[in-house]
This record gives sequence, C-alpha cells and structure tokens, in this order.
Amino acid sequence: MARPWNFSAGPSALPLEVLEQAAREMTNWHGSGMSVMEMSHRGKHFTQIRDEAVADLRELLSVPENFHILFMQGGATAENAIVPMNLIGRNGAGKADYVLSGSWSNKSYKEAQRYGDIAVAASSGAAAEIDGAQYGPWTWFPAPETWRVRSDAAYLHLCGNETIGGVEFTDWPDMAGLGAPDVPLVVDASSHFLSRPIDFTRVGMVYAGAQKNAGPAGVTVVIVRDDLIGHALPICPSAFDYANVAAAGSMFNTPPTYAIYIAGLVFKWLKRQGGVAAIEAQNIRKAEALYSFLDASNFYITAVHGPVRSRMNVPFFLKDDALNAEFLAQAEARGLMQLKGHKSVGGMRASLYNAVPFEGVQALISFMQEFERQYG
Repeated sequence: MARPWNFSAGPSALPLEVLEQAAREMTNWHGSGMSVMEMSHRGKHFTQIRDEAVADLRELLSVPENFHILFMQGGATAENAIVPMNLIGRNGAGKADYVLSGSWSNKSYKEAQRYGDIAVAASSGAAAEIDGAQYGPWTWFPAPETWRVRSDAAYLHLCGNETIGGVEFTDWPDMAGLGAPDVPLVVDASSHFLSRPIDFTRVGMVYAGAQKNAGPAGVTVVIVRDDLIGHALPICPSAFDYANVAAAGSMFNTPPTYAIYIAGLVFKWLKRQGGVAAIEAQNIRKAEALYSFLDASNFYITAVHGPVRSRMNVPFFLKDDALNAEFLAQAEARGLMQLKGHKSVGGMRASLYNAVPFEGVQALISFMQEFERQYG
C-alpha cells in the first residue's frame, strides 16, 4: 500500500530511507550476524554505532568540543527532574528561573519545584495586545527584555518550541544583556531539534526527546557544557548524573541501543540532505506554504502571533467545530493522518517535521481547499 502522509506530533514520521535500511539490517548488521537489538552495548559493533552517531550529530549541529553529547532515557519528561537535580546545586543558591510559554514549559516548571527555589522569569499565560492585535494565553512569547532573571539562579529554562500550542522561540538572548552573565540558558528543544541550527554561544545546555526529528521514542539527546556537570544533588540517581553518563560515554547503564542506532541512521540521512541548513530551508518552505494558505482563508483559523509561529507544529481550527469529525474522517480517507489537535486545546494540528516532504504539505493544502469549497 502507498504510505500515508503522517502529520503526527510524535512519535513522528521517520525518513523512508532510514526505515528501509533498518529493515535490510534487521537480522544481520554489516555482516556481524546479529541484529543491533542483540548486540552487547559494550561490544565493538555497538561502540562503532554510538561513536558514529555522536560524531555525526556534533558535525550536523557544529557542537563545540566543550559540550558533551549524551544519549539518555526517559524523554524530555524525565529531564524535567534530571535537569534541576544536576544543575540547581551548581552555585549553592538552589535557585532556578523558568520562562513559561505553554504546556511543556509549565510541566517543566512544576516538576522543578520539587528540587529548589523555582521562580517564573516570564509568562505568556495571559492574553496580550501586541501591535494592536489581541492574542490569547499561550499564543505569544514574552520578549526577553521583560524577563526577570535572578543573577544567582543556577540556570534559566525555556521551551524552544511548544508542540501543543505551536509557539516557537529561537532568538535566544545573551544572558549578560539580561544582567545575568553567570546564568546558563537551558533549552528544551525536543520538537524542533535538528530542524534548524543552534547557536551554542547562547546556551549552556540543550535537550530533546528524539521522537520528533532525531529518531524513535526511547532515546533522549542531552548536549551540555562541560562546566555544568559534576554538581548533581545527593538525591540524583547515579544513572541520571550527567558526570557519570559523560564519563561512561552514555553507557553508565545499558543505553537504548536500537533507538540510538536508528537516530544514527537519521543523522546520516540528514547529512545526505545537505545538513541542517538545507533541511531548515525545506522546513521554511513547508511552513510558509501552509501558513500562507491559512492566512488567506476565512474558513480556517490560526491564533498564534506571527513572529513566533512554529515551523514544526501548526495548530489551526475550523470556524465550525461541528465539522471537526468530518474533516478528520475525510482527511484520513485521503491518506492525511494524525491531524487531530491535542486534547487540551482541540482543533487540528499539522506537524511538519523533517521527514514530512513538501509534497505532503501540498496534499494537505489541496484537501483543505476542497473541504472549504464543500462546507465553506
């Protein structure tokens, strides 16, 4: 059967080339006679897989040598606890500040409260007027000049892309300009990781669940500056201590070997596409096409402030909610899958991750035009 266009917010579409290569290598990886699932994580075969994945990711994102690349488990949700357990004790103050911009940053903030003095540096949780237009809660992003960052905070945390609300912020400030030069920025980049370059001069740490752009669910990528490790709280489990994970090459405990293998194949696929700059150009083209259509329509509504609209996750609503079920049924019949919005906000959501080609976006727009003609 023909593969459908998969707009899932995650786990998301993987490149077909990657799936086909994994299928070919399923029972016999490179003549080893073993599946990657069967290998010792300390054997030479998996060590090669791990080393190549680290090297390829470092090349793709131009990760400086003073940053460790770690493969961990538990997803971004576990990092909500692992981050404070590792970083909040680094300067003795026991403080951390959080920028709140939607569901995921709120989840991070609430979890961190278990481990220290956690304050809100800024929030978009209320309606706001911007450039003469009204925007609802979680549909805009607080400007950095409004952030209240404590100079003795151990770190400042933000979510770079809110998967549910479709808000993306990448104009990360120089912390010195906010009066907090010693406060490293920590970014949850889960849902836009590898979709665009990262300026590592502006961050102390980036983390991401792999299941959007980097691979399957099961592995979490942590990229952390070397001066930020070695400060874990006594309550931090040894397997979650970044210093232990770094010293053991991400093999302090048995890592998610198959997920790392697939992520490594995705990294090589990205390199064949021309790298992150090339995939970013494709992502801009896809997002601009869909947003341009939405903006020109009176039948569909998108509520996010234009400058912070996500390239990866495009939430939209039909003017008549009574048509939602019919829209989804017809979309699925056309091979347009996973368009239902998150249950907390309703409506629709099209996730345009790296593995979703421009042709898929064209197919979605074509269907939406037909549906509008039918019911508009």
